[in-house]
Amino acid sequence: MARLIYRTPDCDMNATSVIKMYEDSFRRHWSNIALSDFRGERITYGELAKRVARVHILLEGAGVKRGDKVALCGKNCLAWGVSFFGVYTYGAIPVPILNDFKPANIHTLVNHSEAKLLMVGDVVLSGMVFDEMPDIAGIILQNDMSLKASRSESLTKTMETLDELFDKKYPNGFTKDDIKYDAEEDTNALAVLNYTSGTTSDPKGVMIPYRAMLVNLKFACGVLPLTKDETVVSILPMAHMFGLAFQLMFELLLGASVCYLGKMPSPKILFDAFAEEKPTLVITVPLVIEKVIKQKIQPVMEKPMMKVLMAIPGINRIIGGKIRSKIIDAFGGKMDCLIVGGAALNAEVEKILRKIHFPYTVGYGSTECAPLISYIDWEKYKAGSCGVAVPGCPVEVFSTAPGEMGELLVKGDNVMLGYYKNPNATRDVIDPEGWFHTGDMGTIDKQGYIYIKGRCKNMILGPSGQNIYPEEIEDMYMNQPMVSEVLIVDRERKLVALVLPDYEAGKAAGLNEQQVLARLEEDRKKINDMLPAYSQVSKLEIRTEPFERTPKRSIRRFLYK
Repeated sequence: MARLIYRTPDCDMNATSVIKMYEDSFRRHWSNIALSDFRGERITYGELAKRVARVHILLEGAGVKRGDKVALCGKNCLAWGVSFFGVYTYGAIPVPILNDFKPANIHTLVNHSEAKLLMVGDVVLSGMVFDEMPDIAGIILQNDMSLKASRSESLTKTMETLDELFDKKYPNGFTKDDIKYDAEEDTNALAVLNYTSGTTSDPKGVMIPYRAMLVNLKFACGVLPLTKDETVVSILPMAHMFGLAFQLMFELLLGASVCYLGKMPSPKILFDAFAEEKPTLVITVPLVIEKVIKQKIQPVMEKPMMKVLMAIPGINRIIGGKIRSKIIDAFGGKMDCLIVGGAALNAEVEKILRKIHFPYTVGYGSTECAPLISYIDWEKYKAGSCGVAVPGCPVEVFSTAPGEMGELLVKGDNVMLGYYKNPNATRDVIDPEGWFHTGDMGTIDKQGYIYIKGRCKNMILGPSGQNIYPEEIEDMYMNQPMVSEVLIVDRERKLVALVLPDYEAGKAAGLNEQQVLARLEEDRKKINDMLPAYSQVSKLEIRTEPFERTPKRSIRRFLYK
């Protein structure tokens, strides 16, 4: 069984400024490892602070003022983290942009955000057309902080003499005492402009204020089981608030370190990293744990003899303990807790995790809430839920009668200022009383536990007016061994399942492609037998390519009809 660990946060929980919290953390953890690239460069908090100081000189030379925006677009890496903290602690507004976007989309977001500078990774750089972004002073390559394009004499001169300028500013070398971030921090001012990558519409610029960052980060520091000298393996995109808040910003307030794997790695690289870094805390999306369970654990537990043994008191605890240890070993062997967020956890996978008393919990959030809405420690977690509302940020259900399912509404310091330059979209989701309408349907029990049922926009109206939530049906399909991905769509009042078969699983079971397709059809009939007539799937449509996904690994539903 994993250890129950309660730690005193290694940061000032009474602080009123996030930037000042980093100033304090960088000083106190000077010699600790802060950031690393897997099997690559590692830097201490002291070296991070030194590189951040160079970014400050660069920004000043580019004519960037406090409150101006700087766009960041590159793969997850140490250099991205340096760029982010350089911009953030300067008092400018980071604009993280997903590096998987097409060049034209990146140009559009840079222009829409009114960024003064663009800092990119090497992969992104090759697609950038400087003339398509007429308002930026220049393009900086994150990897080595070199100037790749400029329309500012001051920026060009600064970059040519950056070493001299740094030595002049710090003639005795850069020390702890030189870490001074004087940026004034109005709690209601804009801290981060984060463009969403939603499944139902074009991206919108979410204006995250300092108060929302403060609520999220202090809460995380107070409840998540992590302390200095420990490492978190980063697999979530930094351009998404989930990854930014909980696989970069939170860790560096505690003196812990973040190890980057780049883009979403192969399973081998991912688990090699877990084996080498041995994290005590794993934060991920459902896809990772579901693959481990589905491929390695579920086939074992479904064997007839195993079902018999798991029903015998005493023996089930021994077997469950061995299976639990096997999963923890897959994550490096020292994991105390697995936190799942970004989407709902598959019900069948969750049933297995509960059966073996695995230390996991599921949180719930939204980019518009920076991102956390609800969470609870794993030992208090209820199956099927996503914890309870974050303190000071109440959640209510908007429904016609008490206890019925309805849209979840959030209020408090974690709620965004609105959508950048889009007052109409802002009014659509934040009502006059300040409640943010999440677009998620759910319920809240008497103990305050929140249960998500699906997205309002995804709901399909049945033939007689019944509400059909496709996520619930998709969950049933994802329990089938031959299904890799699935999406339920409405075609002329009939439900169709778009399915990407798992031919590798079929091959392991001794089935050829035709037999896999036959098994999928059998599964469709079996699932229909468990569903009411109005929500049964009429046919399967077999896909040959994976679905396009958002940074938090949700399918971009609006692309598929």
